[in-house]
Amino acid sequence: MEIRNPVVAGQFYSGSNKGCLAELHQCIDDGGSFIHDLPHSIAGGIVPHAGWTFSGDLAGAVFSAIKRIDRDIDTFVIFGAVHCYMGRSPAVYDRGSWKTPVGTIEIDSDLAGDIVAGSAGISDLDVHGGEHSIEVQVPFIQEIFPEAKIVPVMVPPCSEAVEFGADVGKIIAGTPEKRVVCIASSDLTHYGPRYGFYPAGAGQDGIRWAKEVNDAGFINLALEMKAAELLAHGKEKNSACGAGAVAALVAAVKQLGADTPVLLGHTHSNEVMVHKYGQSSEESVGYAGIVF
Repeated sequence: MEIRNPVVAGQFYSGSNKGCLAELHQCIDDGGSFIHDLPHSIAGGIVPHAGWTFSGDLAGAVFSAIKRIDRDIDTFVIFGAVHCYMGRSPAVYDRGSWKTPVGTIEIDSDLAGDIVAGSAGISDLDVHGGEHSIEVQVPFIQEIFPEAKIVPVMVPPCSEAVEFGADVGKIIAGTPEKRVVCIASSDLTHYGPRYGFYPAGAGQDGIRWAKEVNDAGFINLALEMKAAELLAHGKEKNSACGAGAVAALVAAVKQLGADTPVLLGHTHSNEVMVHKYGQSSEESVGYAGIVF
């Protein structure tokens, strides 16, 4: 049986079972402050994928919000940002299981097979091996929804992402006996000299622009559920590393009837550093948590 072992445990989050669970519950507790008015049902969510120290509270908020609405989720389809994969087709991990310090979680091979057969997605386990954008979400699912399965999908920021997401939404809608929630994993603007992107200048004024203008433009398109437009914004404005994942998510949840997205929170790494450590930087990475 295929088993994907963790590759960023001990880096993005604790590598031990005890440490991972302690850090996980801290993220969930801290994320509670972001949860306010929620939709009557939740078909999907957007989560960041930095180290938990920086963005784990927003990820915790999204998964906790989902649980408040529905405790019995059978499967999470997780659309991941790509950092290494150079292909155009969404790559589905369609069999076996994933392991994290929390334990092992099973792939929903039936749903994954339906997605590969009924969309532009391809079966490709190898491209998931070194990617972190999906892995850092899995312990949240394991702890908050211990009976759930997953379908991990790497989604490049290509035009195919929108049609793929719509196809996945239709496939999910065609299996009403199974409760499925879609997740998109994406950070927002990577700003500063380190990232080679600082059109508003280095320093705090530029970081403010990254949050209030560049991130906000992408977030607003997500809240307006404009999948093609946010895909273009992410590519043209460097406003998201997972624009393909978010576009797929928006297209999928529209097929599932979502129409009242809620922004739970929006911050960036520099704000977190100032709040937690009293330190600032010339770089920042944006994070948002949204439910649909």
